[in-house]
Amino acid sequence: MNYQNNNNKRRVARKQLISLATLATLFVGAMPAVFAATLDDVKQRGVLRCGVNVGLVGFASANSLGQYSGLDVDLCKAVASAIFNDPEAIEYKPVTATTRFDALLAGEFDMLSRNTTWTLSRNVAFGDFVGVNFYDGQGFMVPKRSGIRSALELDNKPVCVSRNTTTELNAVDFFKVSNMRWRPIYFEDDAVLKLAYDEGECVAMTTDRSGLAAQRTTLKEPEAHLVLPEVISKEPLGPMVPAGDSAWSNVVRWSLNCMINAEEMGVNSTNVGKAVNSSLPAVQRLVGVEGNSGELMGLPNTWCANIIRNVGNYGESYTRNVGPDTPIGLERGVNGLWTNGGLMYAPPIR
Repeated sequence: MNYQNNNNKRRVARKQLISLATLATLFVGAMPAVFAATLDDVKQRGVLRCGVNVGLVGFASANSLGQYSGLDVDLCKAVASAIFNDPEAIEYKPVTATTRFDALLAGEFDMLSRNTTWTLSRNVAFGDFVGVNFYDGQGFMVPKRSGIRSALELDNKPVCVSRNTTTELNAVDFFKVSNMRWRPIYFEDDAVLKLAYDEGECVAMTTDRSGLAAQRTTLKEPEAHLVLPEVISKEPLGPMVPAGDSAWSNVVRWSLNCMINAEEMGVNSTNVGKAVNSSLPAVQRLVGVEGNSGELMGLPNTWCANIIRNVGNYGESYTRNVGPDTPIGLERGVNGLWTNGGLMYAPPIR
């Protein structure tokens, strides 16, 4: 009797396992259709909606005609090029530091490309980071006439800072560790913060050092201000997408990786047409002569070649927007390719 009962129990257990396996197979089989939602929406709409800074020279700013440019804007153009082969098929959505995450969660845009620091809490709470397009660190800027030459001289000095940002949290940590009194003057809008600093309401302002360099160019007397030498944090800045859509994450992630890989291979906007005749397998895959990378992502197989042709490789974008010959004047440094001692390193397209 016990032997028969055990056999019955085994048969029931086997049936349950088979049922669970069938359900799992059906669920996995349905996943691509669910996860392809954003890409399908963008294609149907005909334009990419991209969240950008309301105005940060070199990263995202509009001219008098409303035409956007900058390092972050180039990433929006890269994604639009990958999908439509049209870098202008974009609807820009300017957002501030305090409104960007609510706007992302509300679905106001398809991707956020706005000098945003990748942190654990943001990744968990607001969406998926899909790469780093600029490695930075937080610093301080002061008027030269203040006589301050080190951030360690800012004890109990009024500092302009954006509220509810990693900038604020980093500054709090820095002042605590340095045993100094933290005296913040808070702002919700970067433009208002910059104006307050320029008018002398604060002795210093703090944000990412690239942001300080960009903001300095728009002050009344740019040469009258100094970015202090201390770097008080790690700021890996990169694009975000809504959570839960792996197909869409791949499109944005690999658009950035395409630009980095292209620079490493020496393929740029002027020679990409000749690259189709390259004998190098990696270059052939990059421009879509070999492989099926586009098909895997629901894109034309020339998706990466279109990005390079319309926008350029990462080095071209950097040089054009924030490089040494621009008003911002930033050396490549850690944003150089890994082959040149920098941190820019992209997985292979294969």
